[in-house]
Amino acid sequence: MKLGLEKLLNEPELQRQLKGRRVAYLGHPASVDRNGRHGLDLLKELGTLSLSSAFGPQHGMRGEKQDNMIESEHYRDPDTGVIVFSLYSEVRRPTPEMIDSFDVLLVDMQDVGCRVYTYLTTLLYMMEACAKAGKSLWVLDRPNPAGRPFEGFLLDASMESFVGASRVPLRHGLTLGEMAYFLKSHHKLSLDMKVVAMDGYEIDAAPGHGWPTGELPWINPSPNMPTLCTARCYGGTVLLEGTLLSEGRGTTRPLQIFGAPRLDSKRIIRELGKRAPRLLESCFVRSCFFEPTFHKFKGELCEGLQIHVDTDAHYTHTNFQPFRLMMMVFRLLKEYQPELMNWRQPPYEYETVRLPIDLLIGDVRGREWADTKGSRLEDLDELLKPHESEWAELVRPHLLY
Repeated sequence: MKLGLEKLLNEPELQRQLKGRRVAYLGHPASVDRNGRHGLDLLKELGTLSLSSAFGPQHGMRGEKQDNMIESEHYRDPDTGVIVFSLYSEVRRPTPEMIDSFDVLLVDMQDVGCRVYTYLTTLLYMMEACAKAGKSLWVLDRPNPAGRPFEGFLLDASMESFVGASRVPLRHGLTLGEMAYFLKSHHKLSLDMKVVAMDGYEIDAAPGHGWPTGELPWINPSPNMPTLCTARCYGGTVLLEGTLLSEGRGTTRPLQIFGAPRLDSKRIIRELGKRAPRLLESCFVRSCFFEPTFHKFKGELCEGLQIHVDTDAHYTHTNFQPFRLMMMVFRLLKEYQPELMNWRQPPYEYETVRLPIDLLIGDVRGREWADTKGSRLEDLDELLKPHESEWAELVRPHLLY
């Protein structure tokens, strides 16, 4: 297969369309080719493009910022000499001065298929700014490591924030190029846009089920996204950011393990088996202990759970439902250990009023379901069904693979 970046580097016709135009590049640590070389370096070495500026999203162009709400500075890249503007600094939207630095923006970010992953919001903000200023935007497409399945509530307009800026479910099932087509249509943007689609990408193919295993190296697109398994779980485990439970930051398996001191993990697994057995048929969930080296419960022994989605013996791609799995865990903890299951209070991602869990879920009915005694998985299914059906229809015209 060929990435969008690789096609641009190897196809003179694509390069010709950029000749005489000032080109900017939006990327992060995983914006690399199959040999692990960063796109910013490769475009500079190409010599046929006028590379005028670059942009870095949350966590920075080089991915140095570990946690949320740690801002990056603007700087001049030491290898290429190109000015790198931070889109996670005093601004999240580009300023007119930033937009004036280019004629065409190349967006080359590795996404993980989840609305909360803020690269999607950054894409929308740049699309809106380019449309307003009459600039062109190209998306150099990359795989969605979580694959085609989608899950969750469509974002309610009252829940729009930096972790959700469009009517998209938590786990959306699109590549960033496909998402760009949806966003342009949904937001009715008058934008000169091009998606350089991948060649030979099969989004459902095993064993990667979205990730071309054996063809591309896995490079963290953000500091706490260390493995393909993390990306598969993230469409559910990111909800932990809206709780006081540890999401495993400060361990080697963030967003795959989670818990808290004195959490009764064995009971939670037992109850999952009784009340939501289908959720355990597509993955393996085990009891574990861990001690975070930073973040929540730093230095404290935590008991929790680990979600295994790493082998075919433990993982059924089409049936795995990480959003529903985490929501059921929350419901069970509310019932059996309510002292541990408290919702995190703001601030969160520049929001100071609304609850983080509501922003993450995208609809207050999710939290209300978890807070209601006696709520069943079947009740959650009924809430989600119309949202998931609507999303399938909304995105059908924009699928590339």
